[in-house]
Amino acid sequence: MKSTLAVYPGTFDPFTNGHLDILERASRIFPRMIVAVVANAEKSPLFTVEERIQIIRDATRGMKGVRVDAFDCLLVDYVSEQGGSVVIRGLRAISDFEFEFQMALMNRRLADGIETVFLMPHESYTYLSSRLVKEVSLLGGTVKGLVSPMVERMLRDRYRQRKPGKK
Repeated sequence: MKSTLAVYPGTFDPFTNGHLDILERASRIFPRMIVAVVANAEKSPLFTVEERIQIIRDATRGMKGVRVDAFDCLLVDYVSEQGGSVVIRGLRAISDFEFEFQMALMNRRLADGIETVFLMPHESYTYLSSRLVKEVSLLGGTVKGLVSPMVERMLRDRYRQRKPGKK
């Protein structure tokens, strides 16, 4: 019997330890996982698709059954093309639920055979978001323990020239 393939999609700009926590939890349930980086995000990402893929590959090195890819089409089309049947989404707080619920219902309407599974991160990551990590780093704060050492370095390098100051 073939094991279920689950897809964990996101912008991952950058990939945080909260994302890694969700991935680790999902991989205990689904032995085959794809971390799928959204390539056509409406947001203006800080890191390129290639950089985000490299960050995730570095963070997931040694995790069995996990591969990293990018996509730029409807999520349900991508999941189907890959032979998957499950989408993994993280829920940090009640505020995430409404948006994620709407997305899950739209995906179900588009592809009834693809299920969405919601997972909660460890409570130490419930406040964590990529946006907050970037903001803290931009303003000179430490993000140690929130992201991998690779992401820490990349953020420091990226923001070195963009230090905020007095106008």
